[in-house]
Amino acid sequence: MALTDIQARNAKPKEKPYKLSDAGGLYILVQPNGSKLWRLKYRIAGKEKLLSIGSYPIITLAAARDKAMQAKEKLTNNIDPSQAKKEEKQKQLVNLENSFESIARCWHNNQKLSWTERHASYVLRRMEADLFPKMGARAIETITPPELLTTLRAIEARDAIDIAHRALQTCGQIFRYAIATGKAERDIAADLRGALKTRKKENYSRLAASELPEFLSKLEKYDGEIQTKLALKFLILTFVRSAEVRGAKWSEINFEKKEWRIPAERMKMRDPHIVPLSTQAINLLNELKPLTGHMEHLFPNRTKSSTFISENTMLYAVYRLGYHSRTTAHGFRGTASTILNEHGFMPDVIERQLAHAERNKVRASYNHAQYLPERTKMMQWWGNYIGQCK
Repeated sequence: MALTDIQARNAKPKEKPYKLSDAGGLYILVQPNGSKLWRLKYRIAGKEKLLSIGSYPIITLAAARDKAMQAKEKLTNNIDPSQAKKEEKQKQLVNLENSFESIARCWHNNQKLSWTERHASYVLRRMEADLFPKMGARAIETITPPELLTTLRAIEARDAIDIAHRALQTCGQIFRYAIATGKAERDIAADLRGALKTRKKENYSRLAASELPEFLSKLEKYDGEIQTKLALKFLILTFVRSAEVRGAKWSEINFEKKEWRIPAERMKMRDPHIVPLSTQAINLLNELKPLTGHMEHLFPNRTKSSTFISENTMLYAVYRLGYHSRTTAHGFRGTASTILNEHGFMPDVIERQLAHAERNKVRASYNHAQYLPERTKMMQWWGNYIGQCK
């Protein structure tokens, strides 16, 4: 007599396991702890075997009968359903290990040792937000160029064109890692070169030499935070990237040598950088020291002193001075470069001080102390120039 759902639902546990039979070898095994497990008894090659189908009521009576029928169809083709189930589990395990997300995380773990903590966190967040939801579970060798393009197009659709290009670059590195580890045969990201939208590159707004005196005069009268005012002055005197000023630490400053040594992990090119400090820059630091010298950073965050000022602090100060769309914090690098070139300083010296040079383009060996005597003279000239402008 066939089993009913009511019988299965009302079956109570006993001291020992017992069976409630359905038909065709299918039955429920009721355990002393109350769990109810579907089992299918079958024979193959003269041997009696059992197939686990799942637990009741997660697997309903109708679903258990359907799975039992599928197993019997395999038997008609001389396929052992238990063995087929083991092989499917193994296949799923292999697919999980070869999934895009699994390989991407392995690649990320290898790469993050050479990255800053902030950059490593950014790359992982972008993969989790943009790549894993669409492709993470897929075996990496089964992903096609059109599928990858669809994922990248979704990023483009929110006008995040730069992020889409970085995502494509990241995917290329992941696929090449998969090739190196034997998980994929080719880099499909290479097929998408030229397929994404591009945004017209715009130079950072910058002040002309003739505009600099007025700006410096307004900066002297700035009535905001004194720390922000000094950060802007220090940025102009050193013309490094704003992130390098924001993250500057007192331990990096050598007053005796009049040098600021920025470690590689805080530089865009990931190489240490020396900034010769003019007399004007040293005087500024001596003015700043009573305010923040007892802290780690030159320009600490007001609400969380263990960190430094935000990305927008100096930018908003520039806006308050009336220079919105006329210049940015980054723009002072361009202003300094233009003025120094116009006054006859060697382009190589200027570029080295800007830390612009790429490794494969440097005319001499790439060294963080390259042209240091010339750069020291140039930075003092620049300090004097800024002083005269004021």
